[in-house]
This record gives sequence, structure tokens and C-alpha cells, in this order.
Amino acid sequence: MSEQLPTRFVRTLVRMVEERGHDPGAVLAAAGLDFDPRDETAGGYRDQVSAMEYSRVYQQVLRLLQDATFGVTRNDLAAPGAFRMMCYCIISCRNLGHAIQRAAEFYRTFFDEQSQLYANFSDDTARVGYLHRSGPEQPAVAAAEVYGLSLWHRFFGWLCGRPLPLQRVDFQGSEAASADKYRDLFQAPLYFDQPRDLLYFDASCLAWPVVHTEHSLDEFLRTAPYQLLLMDARSAKDRLSAQVRAMLGHDFRQGVPGFETISQALNMSAPTLRRKLRREGTTFQALKDEARSEAACLALDRPELSIQEVALQLGFTDPSAFHRAFRKWSGQTPGQYRAGRRRRRLET
Repeated sequence: MSEQLPTRFVRTLVRMVEERGHDPGAVLAAAGLDFDPRDETAGGYRDQVSAMEYSRVYQQVLRLLQDATFGVTRNDLAAPGAFRMMCYCIISCRNLGHAIQRAAEFYRTFFDEQSQLYANFSDDTARVGYLHRSGPEQPAVAAAEVYGLSLWHRFFGWLCGRPLPLQRVDFQGSEAASADKYRDLFQAPLYFDQPRDLLYFDASCLAWPVVHTEHSLDEFLRTAPYQLLLMDARSAKDRLSAQVRAMLGHDFRQGVPGFETISQALNMSAPTLRRKLRREGTTFQALKDEARSEAACLALDRPELSIQEVALQLGFTDPSAFHRAFRKWSGQTPGQYRAGRRRRRLET
């Protein structure tokens, strides 16, 4: 929940709004950003923003421009709703390899060559990225290109409920001054001046099952790219508890997925799942409490939601029950938590 991003990422979104003749100030106000990212000399300016702040601005831009490509194609916001549509096309895929192949087919059908997703699988290595160069001259790799490829990397991990360890990452551009930061982002060796922008990972990962459903996808798209920004490439352990947490998600308006439902989705018996979680030092109840606590904090960070609306979103029909549960999870009432967050934002 403490992931920070450079403020320049927000400025990139603001420029898109300005270039299309809209008022960026209205976007920033609607997103609840408490400083102007365009003016580094203004009072309260920060070099970094939280993942939630960035996601709020991003969502406002998507609403304004009526687009949901997610910024992951090479043609800057080229086709309205494309990423959302692609997600619904792949969410029923049985495993990661199937999902990547279907995503590549989707972009091959609807996008020009510059924006198509390239996928090449061998017995040992999977390569996924972009196929074509944008021109003969390749300047230093830009932050937007790195960020776009990173979002694909994290999206693949999100689909399977666990970080995807990379073997290497290729970029068409030459090495940039920020290369060390990019290596930290991917946790893998980087190669520059290559024919394509590509992610390399072990082909065995292609068999990983897709653990999400349309229900959790709806919630993912509603807050995107927040969940991807929180994923950490360093935690590349194949932990079952991480998969269960991913399947629980953050949206509990229709209730919490049951233990039997989760175990069936993972193709194992309930006793086996219980035993494996115990080996990892946790229980289904503990993971469920963590998921609801995090979901409550995310919702309470949205000022447009009343505490009663937050309670309903968490699946509580009785607000007092939500108050008791939240106090148990955090040691504070929902109102105290929200007030504390507001005070800390004003102090920074």
C-alpha cells in the first residue's frame, strides 16, 4: 500500500488531457490530488505520488477520454475500450499461455502492426512484447516504454495471482540514465539496442492457471492500474497464499468467495488447501480478514464514498458490524482511519 511513483507519470496524463482540449485542473480536482503536478515551484509539490493517487488521476482521464486501453499499446490511447474488451476475452482462459495467445490474437485483429502484442514460445523460454520498431533511429529508452512493458509484466502476474519472475528484458532504445531504476523495476537483466521490446520468462510459467473471474476482473478494471502498481517483482515465490489472496480480490459486494469455491478453482481438495496454507503459516480466515481489511482501507481512501457505502461495498448490510470488524482489523474506527489519512495528506 506504500508504492510510490514519480510525479512525472501524472504530468504525462495531464498532457494527454491538455492536448485533447480538456481542462486538466478539473481532472486533478476530481481525482482529489492535493497539489499541482504541473508546477514544481508550487506549495505542497511532491516528487512522488502514491499508487492510489496515480490510479485516481488515471481513472479520471479514462472517463474523460472515454478510453480503457490502459496505456499498454504502442499507439497512445488508440482504441476506446480495447484493454477492457481484451480482458473479458481472456479471463476464461485455462492458463497463462492460453491467455497470452488470445491477447495477441485480439491485438492482431484490432490494432495496426505498431501496437500488436508479440508472443513467441519455445520449450524453454517464453517471449512477449512488441514486434516492430517505431523507426530507424532509436533514442534512449523512454520511461513510458518501460512503464508500458512493466504493466504487461504485472498484468500477467495478476492473472495468475503471483509475481512472474523474468529472465531478461529487451528494449529497442539505447540505455537511459535511469537504467538502474529500470533494473530494479523488473528484477532482471536489461538489454538495450535490441530488435524488439520483449519480456523473457521460463516457459513452465505458461502452465500457471488463470485464477481470476469476471467478478474480480470487474473490480480490477474499476481501480486499474492500482492493483498492478502494488505487485512486487521481488516476491517471485510460488506461494499458494498469494494465489488465494488474488482470488479473494477487493470487491465483496456479492459476498466473500467460499473456501470450497477457492479450493475447486485451484483444483485441489479443501483439506489439501487447508494443509498447504498452514505450511505457509496462514489460514483461509486470516487471508480473508487481510483481504477485507485492505479493501476497506482502499474504499475509505475514496472521499466520494460515505462510510455506509463502504460498508455495503465490503458486504456488510449492518454498518455497526462493519465498524466492529474494522476496529478489530486496524485498531481504529473507519472514521478515525479516514480522518488520519486526510490529516497526513494535508501535512505532506
